[in-house]
Amino acid sequence: MAAQRSLLRALGWTDSEMKKPIVGIISAQSDIIPGHTHLDEIARAAAEGVIAAGGKPVIVPSIGVCDGIAMGHRGMRYSLPSREIIADSAEILITAHAFDACVFVGNCDKIIPGMLMGAVRVNVPSVFVSGGPMLAGHKDGKKLSLSSMFEAVGAYTSGKIDEAELAAFECSACPSCGSCSGMFTANSMNCLLEALGMALPGNGTIPAVYSARIALAKRAGEAVMQLLQKNIRPRDILTPTALKNAERVDMAIGASSNSVLHLLALASELGFSKEQLSVDTMNEISFGTPNLCRLAPAGDYYIEELEDAGGISAVIRTLIDAGLFEGSALTVAGVTQDVLTKSAKVRNPEIIRPVSAPYSSYGGLAILKGNLAKEGSVVKKSAVDPKMYHHAGPARVFDSEEEAMLAISTNQINAGDVVVIRYEGPKGGPGMREMLSPTSSIIGAGLGDSVALITDGRFSGATRGAAIGHVCPEAAAGGVIGVVKEGDIIEIDIQKGEINLRVPDEEIAARLASFTPKEKPVEGYLKRYRALVTSASDGAVFKKF
Repeated sequence: MAAQRSLLRALGWTDSEMKKPIVGIISAQSDIIPGHTHLDEIARAAAEGVIAAGGKPVIVPSIGVCDGIAMGHRGMRYSLPSREIIADSAEILITAHAFDACVFVGNCDKIIPGMLMGAVRVNVPSVFVSGGPMLAGHKDGKKLSLSSMFEAVGAYTSGKIDEAELAAFECSACPSCGSCSGMFTANSMNCLLEALGMALPGNGTIPAVYSARIALAKRAGEAVMQLLQKNIRPRDILTPTALKNAERVDMAIGASSNSVLHLLALASELGFSKEQLSVDTMNEISFGTPNLCRLAPAGDYYIEELEDAGGISAVIRTLIDAGLFEGSALTVAGVTQDVLTKSAKVRNPEIIRPVSAPYSSYGGLAILKGNLAKEGSVVKKSAVDPKMYHHAGPARVFDSEEEAMLAISTNQINAGDVVVIRYEGPKGGPGMREMLSPTSSIIGAGLGDSVALITDGRFSGATRGAAIGHVCPEAAAGGVIGVVKEGDIIEIDIQKGEINLRVPDEEIAARLASFTPKEKPVEGYLKRYRALVTSASDGAVFKKF
């Protein structure tokens, strides 16, 4: 290996550094993503921890997409597909450079899931440390987040506020670096990293701007060296029990509906069967798990307040004590969840409620099935107005997000309607765009308690209201959503977990027999993605050959 060592000499490595384990610090630092702009500082802190524990850190890059910036235009088609690129690039970087261990430094929506998938593939000792959440914004004595901003756009287009008020929201909603401040997808996944056992306590909730975040990154660097010494690898930690633990926490905290997609993708990467984790097992967990937290967009609390209330460790401890979380699961701290959270306490029982007095007796997410979604669909139940738990109304059918947005922004949607947005699934989009713009516009227009929206695409974690996504099979795959007609009655029963097209079975069969799905013209990566991607009910991962 003298030739290879000569290249390391070119990097300025010393004889003593040559003898140390090489620890990759995969950092998704980026000057275009608010949640990632400071990750160079987090990566350097992780590297300091590695050095302190006797390793040789090397910082290498990862791509990332800011979903908020990509929202509402063609760029969002690349968000979910970027997850597969991130996983591939992590696999390539770690394997090609023979890293002995790895610290993954990410923060936002698809970056963390992609890194998890890459970590599973290479299976070297790994620890995750995120960049942390953004602080909540403030305007007129009220807290704000990115979802407040999108809803303000809806209020503006419906004439409820003027341009000056909209500008005031714009300048107040996102006051610091970090992942957007509510229980949106980024913060959901960073919290679930703790539940999975792949990150240290505080990963999901310590704000990005706190010095404690830097200290956490240093501890992560030290922890990965301990894992290397003990030969503890991701597949030792990410067992079926760990994923079910994560799903328990997912339901307890009311996480983003996108967490369903990413946990299914992780299960697929691990080679788990549908009996071990599927939308059906997730629904079973939801029915048996109380919803203990309601953070924005489902409530008025923000991630920084969850940290003050005890963080995810306190949630895990609460669930362990109630017999709802398997405390024997291993963590990157080298100890079990039971040991790691032994001293955790709930410091505010309103933000983290006791199991005996939850916000609801069932989890924050629900899987709906029926003739319109035979493979399932997902709704963030904790963010739905109870008036909309049961709703039946005429379908307003649109073959793209843009068509729907035009109708919503020109006041063509009426109370009682069910907005159907199709050809936005993994294949149909392609790319399965998030629909924060239409859902926020509906809320901003004051229709959140009277209009439902269903799609074979997906929703941002910032979405609230009766928004049912991940409808499978999707229109592009010949699903029933593709043959819904304008004015058809759609019935949604969230309590029963049902979503049905109120059209006779023989009529649906006749429509499907003559149905040819549309295919949008695309080139480049999206064309390859469409050819390889599977159903959202399987995590929208690539086909395995």
